[in-house]
Amino acid sequence: MKPEAKIMLKTVEFLFDVGSPYTYLAYHRLPKLAQIHGAGIVWTPVLLGGIFQATGNKSPAEVPAKGQHLNVDLQRWAHAYGVEIQMNPDFPINTLPLMRGAVAMQSRSDEEFHRYLRAVFGAMFGRPRNLNIPSEVGAVLADAGFDPVEFMALINDQSVKDRLKANTTDAVARGAFGAPTFFVGEDMFWGQDRLQFVEQAIAKL
Repeated sequence: MKPEAKIMLKTVEFLFDVGSPYTYLAYHRLPKLAQIHGAGIVWTPVLLGGIFQATGNKSPAEVPAKGQHLNVDLQRWAHAYGVEIQMNPDFPINTLPLMRGAVAMQSRSDEEFHRYLRAVFGAMFGRPRNLNIPSEVGAVLADAGFDPVEFMALINDQSVKDRLKANTTDAVARGAFGAPTFFVGEDMFWGQDRLQFVEQAIAKL
């Protein structure tokens, strides 16, 4: 096997939901680690609310003691990663339409998919907007070069709905209970604070 072929076989799967602040941190950090090790990223949009419902898990923000500590912890990790993060004052955001949007854009092109993620993650935790309001979502998308009317048609397509549901169901079947979740081969890692273990697993491929 040629060395370059072996490098191309290195992949890490990233199960994500744009409503998770820790996923936002991983979104910024994981590509850098993957690039260092010559690995590709398999981006898998999931619905975190669906995973929580299926597994009995819940957001740290719903646990009072954790919720009080959440922003402090996020700022510490953001500083460590060199990332700016602001907790969205309208958190939690209903991410169902946003994650359907991720599925739809992923089916169109890598460029549109990543432009969409930059816009939505930025509006969620970079310069927060209330993405519970459809008009705010439309404004964010328009600023990023998307047609909000076309977006609504895309996220109401049954194939898009089915793909997000299948991704989420599959994630639960594979053992996922939150986001971000990563798979390197058959090994699962949960949480952006496990990225050092993800990196070690990639390096062994």
